[in-house]
Amino acid sequence: MTQLERQIDFLANGGGNSRLQLLYGNDSAELAKESRRYADIAAQFAGLFGGEREVHFFSAPGRTEIGGNHTDHQHGRVLAAAVNLDIVAAASKNEEMVIRLKSAGFPSMDEVDISRLNIREEEKETSASLLRGICARISELGYRVGGFDAYTASQVLKGSGLSSSAAFEILVVTIINHLYNDGKIDPVQAAKIAQYAENVYFGKPSGLMDQTASSVGGFVAIDFERPEAPKLEKVNFNPADAGYALCIVDTGGNHADLTCDYAEVPLEMTAVARAMGHEVLRECDPSAFQAQIPQLRAKVGDRAVLRAIHFFAENERVQEQTTALRAGDFEAFKQMCLLSGQSSYMYLQNVYSSRAPKEQGISLALALSQKILQGRGAWRVHGGGFAGTMQAFVPYDLLAEYCSSMEAVFGAGHCYVLSIRQAGGIQVF
Repeated sequence: MTQLERQIDFLANGGGNSRLQLLYGNDSAELAKESRRYADIAAQFAGLFGGEREVHFFSAPGRTEIGGNHTDHQHGRVLAAAVNLDIVAAASKNEEMVIRLKSAGFPSMDEVDISRLNIREEEKETSASLLRGICARISELGYRVGGFDAYTASQVLKGSGLSSSAAFEILVVTIINHLYNDGKIDPVQAAKIAQYAENVYFGKPSGLMDQTASSVGGFVAIDFERPEAPKLEKVNFNPADAGYALCIVDTGGNHADLTCDYAEVPLEMTAVARAMGHEVLRECDPSAFQAQIPQLRAKVGDRAVLRAIHFFAENERVQEQTTALRAGDFEAFKQMCLLSGQSSYMYLQNVYSSRAPKEQGISLALALSQKILQGRGAWRVHGGGFAGTMQAFVPYDLLAEYCSSMEAVFGAGHCYVLSIRQAGGIQVF
C-alpha cells in the first residue's frame, strides 16, 4: 500500500477529525461527510498524478460580506466573514517549474510554466492567469516559488456570491506558502498577492475585501484607508446567538458577462473623487461632496454621483454596524442591514444589470424576502451584485418557510444556511 493509499484509507475511516473540526464543526455526520470528501480528493489526485507522492491538503473558505457593499475599492470600511463552504486541494511538489492543477467539474487541466511569469494577454480572465500572477507577485516580494501538482474540489459554487475566485486565489497562495516558504507569508500579505493576480493578470478590477476575508478567517471589520496596511479587527459575533440564521439565496444569475458592470462601479466612484481633486472617495470630504453635486452632475453624470452618495453613507454605516454588534444590539444592526440594502438598490444600482433588464433574480428575491421577513428579519444584495445572490438574516422560527419559499422560485438547494468559519487559508494535513 502506497503512502497516499494509506492516507485515503485513514481519511475515509474518519481519521484527522481533530483537524477537520477546526473547519467544519463537531457534528459527527458533517465530519464523516468531510472525511469522505477529503478521501475522494486524494483518490482523484492519485488517479491523475500517481500514488507515490507526498501529498498535503489545503483549504480556503468562501466569504460573506456583512456590510460595506462596494466600499473597499475606494479605501473604505467593510464587515466580512469567512464561511463554512470552502475549496480544498490535494497538492504535491514536483521537480519542474510547472503548475498542473485540475479542478473538479472542469474539463481541462491548467498547466502553467512558471519559469516565465510575464503577463499573457491570451490568458486574461482564465485560472491560468491567476496561477501565473500569484507566482509573479510572490517572486517579486522575494519569496520562493516552485512547481506543484494539485487536484481541487469546491463547495464555493461559481457565481454564488461567496467569492469562489478569491477562495481559489487564497488556496493557491496557501499552497505555495507552505510547500515553498514554510508558511512565512502572513494572511494580509497573502490577500494582497491574490488581489494583485486578479487585478493585473486576470484583468478584473476589484478591492481587497474578498481575499482578506478568505485569507484571515472569522468575522472581521476591515478598514482599507491605507490599503497597503489595512486595519483588521475581529468581531465576536454569531447570528445564531441572537436566534437568527445567516442565509444566502443563489438566484442563479451568471457573472460571466458582467465584468463591465463591475468595472463601472469603481470607475464611476473614482471619477467623482478625481473631479474633487482626489484619487478615491475615502479621501474626499462628504460635506464638500454635497456642496459640489451640481458641478459633479455635469462632469461625471448622475449615476456616478448616486454611487458616491452610497459610498459615503455605507462607509459610515459599517462603523455603526460594528459598534452595534459589539454592544449586542442586534436590532440596530438589522436596521442598518436594511438601510444598506436600500442604498445598494437605489444609489449604487447593482441589483441588476441595466444591459439585461429582463433578468432581475436578485430584485425578485429581495421582494419575496420582504414579504416573509417584514418586521422580523433583514435582507440585502450580497457581494458584487448585478446577478447571483442576496443575503438575509432569518429568525429560526421562519427559517423553514423562508428556505422553502426561496427554493420554490430559484430551485432546490439555492438557499444556503451558513456558519462562520474561524480559520482562513490553511494547510489542513
